[in-house]
Amino acid sequence: MAAKLERTRHPGIYRRGGRYVVVWQHRGRQHKSFHGSLAEAREAKGRRDSGDRRPSARASFDLYARRWLDTYRGRTSRGLSERTRRAYRADMEQWALPYFGRYRLSDVEAPDVRAFVAHMEAKGLRPSTIRKVLAPVKAMYATAVEDGAVRSNPTRDVRVGGQVEEGEEREIRAMTRVELARLLAHTPERWRLCCELLAHTGLRISEAAGLEWGDIEFVSEDRARLLVRRQDHRGEVCQLKSERSRRDIPLSPGMAERLWELGADRPATARVFTMDAGTPLNYSNLRSRLLVPVAKAAGLEWVTFHSFRHTCASLLFAESRDVAKVAAWLGHTDPGFTLRTTAWGTPRSWTPRSPSALWTPTPRRSRPRLRLCAPGLAQSLAHRAREECGFPIARGGIEPPTSPL
Repeated sequence: MAAKLERTRHPGIYRRGGRYVVVWQHRGRQHKSFHGSLAEAREAKGRRDSGDRRPSARASFDLYARRWLDTYRGRTSRGLSERTRRAYRADMEQWALPYFGRYRLSDVEAPDVRAFVAHMEAKGLRPSTIRKVLAPVKAMYATAVEDGAVRSNPTRDVRVGGQVEEGEEREIRAMTRVELARLLAHTPERWRLCCELLAHTGLRISEAAGLEWGDIEFVSEDRARLLVRRQDHRGEVCQLKSERSRRDIPLSPGMAERLWELGADRPATARVFTMDAGTPLNYSNLRSRLLVPVAKAAGLEWVTFHSFRHTCASLLFAESRDVAKVAAWLGHTDPGFTLRTTAWGTPRSWTPRSPSALWTPTPRRSRPRLRLCAPGLAQSLAHRAREECGFPIARGGIEPPTSPL
């Protein structure tokens, strides 16, 4: 039988054996908290008297996390997609629940979270993967604080180290015009238009996968604009990353003409690009069967699908485009993010100005500006590529810009 509570000279604080007990009421129910010293008990009593009367959660980390995964609706107006919920659940079940499962939710502290990060590092996880695993844990504790289940968020000040050594900068690589021409020259004809469109528009690969013929608005055979309205992420059609990702991109006459010839009579809901069997683009298959072999053959093993996006931004900056306009073209919410995450100069072929100079347009050069466009991007760069790369490409030219950003 538990020992009786002994009164102390402090109202609401009792003693039981060698511990002190704080007793208070919340929503008509009596609650107790136990403390090792009178000073700790008085501090806890002060918090109760100041209005913090909600009891700490007794639920385990495992139980609270599973309930949270079923009910969480996100922390922004866009809500939480089912795809993100599945990713959160998979990461929690693989990493967080086995590690914290026996803890009480309120017992986890910042040193425990840092030890969890060290545990994942010891397993060989990259910093980007660790940040991805921590994302649902941080969101869960933010919800727990709002619910009063815990008093503070132990994950708030936990940081994950970067992927590069201190003092070094992460290299963001974009293809030069010559490298792009070389890559396209090795690309099978079946996929050349897709790769040209990625470089021409800066689309994310998921946005290109979700592109339907109804998203290409033809004014005439050689005038069109591309409406970015959805993305297909690993087989699931879902909303875009942000409101700014919803954008209209003008197409050059050459690109418009090629798309017109290919899809003028196609149903509006048909996908522009599909796999050989007519199914939606599969990122893994497309990467392993197309991009990796083509990039290796072109001597550009570092190229990824996102490299086309960096290349588009680089070429736009090379034309003295304003950074705000380039951000709008790429669908970025913050122009500063565009400067931080894109190669804002055509690598090894253009000397970039300082970032501050990109905030305002510079005077047009006397010579006509050149714009990345079709038809046949590899062919359009022929005269320069033939001189510098030494492989044959049919002769062509680069069209001047016809549509403003």
